[in-house]
Amino acid sequence: MQTRDDEIYNRPFNLGIWAAMGPFFRPYRKMVARSLLLMLVSSLVDVFIPLYQKYFIDTFIFPRGTDGAAAAAAVGVAAVTLSFVCVILFTRTAIRVEMGFSRDLKKACFDHLQTLSISYYNATPVGYIIARVLSDTDKIGLLIAWGLVDLMWGLSYVVFAVTAMLLLDFRLGLWLAVMMPVMAVITTWFQNRILLHNRRVRRTNSLITGSFNEGILGARTSKTLVIEDVNAAEFSGLTGEMYRHSIRAATLSAVYTPVMMIFGSVAVAMMLVQGSSYVMEGVMAFGTLSAMISYAINIFEPIQHLSRFFSEATATQANIERVDALLKHEPDITDSPEVTEKYGDSFDPKRENWEPLHGDIRFDDVTFKYPDGDEVVLSHFTLDVPAGTCVAIVGETGAGKSTLVNLVCRFFEPTSGRILIDGRDYRERSQLWLHSNIGYVLQSPHLFSGTIRDNIRYGRLDATDEEIMEAARLVSADSILAKLPLGLDSDVGEGGDHLSTGEKQLISFARAVLADPRIFVLDEATSSIDTETERLIQTAISKVLVGRTSFLIAHRLSTIRTADLILVVKDGKIVEQGAHRELLRKKGVYTQLWAMQYEEDIVRGKKGWS
Repeated sequence: MQTRDDEIYNRPFNLGIWAAMGPFFRPYRKMVARSLLLMLVSSLVDVFIPLYQKYFIDTFIFPRGTDGAAAAAAVGVAAVTLSFVCVILFTRTAIRVEMGFSRDLKKACFDHLQTLSISYYNATPVGYIIARVLSDTDKIGLLIAWGLVDLMWGLSYVVFAVTAMLLLDFRLGLWLAVMMPVMAVITTWFQNRILLHNRRVRRTNSLITGSFNEGILGARTSKTLVIEDVNAAEFSGLTGEMYRHSIRAATLSAVYTPVMMIFGSVAVAMMLVQGSSYVMEGVMAFGTLSAMISYAINIFEPIQHLSRFFSEATATQANIERVDALLKHEPDITDSPEVTEKYGDSFDPKRENWEPLHGDIRFDDVTFKYPDGDEVVLSHFTLDVPAGTCVAIVGETGAGKSTLVNLVCRFFEPTSGRILIDGRDYRERSQLWLHSNIGYVLQSPHLFSGTIRDNIRYGRLDATDEEIMEAARLVSADSILAKLPLGLDSDVGEGGDHLSTGEKQLISFARAVLADPRIFVLDEATSSIDTETERLIQTAISKVLVGRTSFLIAHRLSTIRTADLILVVKDGKIVEQGAHRELLRKKGVYTQLWAMQYEEDIVRGKKGWS
């Protein structure tokens, strides 16, 4: 089965694809030109050495004289020294081009990723994004820096060497020139197949890494489902495929060298036979034959370099297309040029122009359907949420409780209608202005690698330790710190792996509290907390949310009884709305949900319902 990557890997070389890298190449064009010039000089020196060898043999060795030999030797030393200096300089320059080009490309990708909408991350696998930013950019930088150098050296050496051979002896030079296309075809055939199998090795290796990762992370699930044998068979199949392609690539590489040695040896032998007869007949100097033999031996390496360059360049087109596709991907939600001019953007915010946010929110005849769907989720929905109102959103799993919150946070925009914040369409202000005033606590919160102190301080980077501790106390996160020997300086691990889900929720809540937002969104924020801690955090929530507009996405209905407004969502639509007791009197969907959870919690021995 051919994948999308296989398709673009197998496309023919197309210079137009490389034009996408023009803006990134431009800052390094002088450095690349310097590298190419140095390689041109190096190839001239390489072509000069056999000519120098010819001169030395014909001038000093056969005449058996040493007059001027010292000066001639000095020229040879100077030529070798010049080549040595060129190699050092172009290596240093090429490394700077490779590292700088890859760095700029990585930064451009990372910066662009910051501008993309949430929908992009929902639809794009993390591994795909990481591969674009890390692996593909490195591959492009490598070819730009070193591939062009190989191309310059290979082309210039072949042109200069063939020219020198034709000038030295047209007959032998022409014979070798006829052999070169045959060697080029053989080299290209081998290089393409070696590259093909190496690509398959890299692709299979990525699958092995993913399978290995899933095997470790899902070890408990695998054991409970008793599917170890299935996992082992799948892993064995992948490693077997990698083994086969690795063997084929290694075999082709091993065969290629002796094949080229055979052709090279045949070419050299034929030149020796023919050249020797010319020397014996006195129509060719021995030094000329020596130079021709040197060219014949050395000409195979640049041909190999040229073939490798075009094979790698064709393969690297796939990397360029994927990186270019990422950089050209437009965010679904964008600020207008006028808004950006006034309020700035994520990288250059003009905070001095930001108005204070009070928290009045109005859904004005809002109709909404997701960009990748046809079903209307909200239809002509109107709702006023005065500042300081607590809105709870409830419903069964998968009912679409997050839709309203996604609209309020402007992760999505209405298909028609408007959402007003403090009386103005929120599209008249920047996304950054809005997001800076929202505290969002997720059901599965993400913590950054570092300490608890660092993670809470992300809410406000200039916060003092006292303010951090106060935020932690307010949400009962100080109970976590009391159990840890290093307190705030405790490392949370990658993604917060050193903490339980409930502990991560508390740290995330403290982070949001520290930011002091005017709008709070709590997405199942107490779903992974024990009953006692839930009581504590509910008390904290009642204090924190005073005077702030808040949206609570809740599964446990007991946590939202005091909400000012409860919206009941079913099948992606709001079917009921009102206060807790008002909804109970309607004896509708909310009453059914309430009764179901009441019975479940009675069985579990929970109290506190009314």
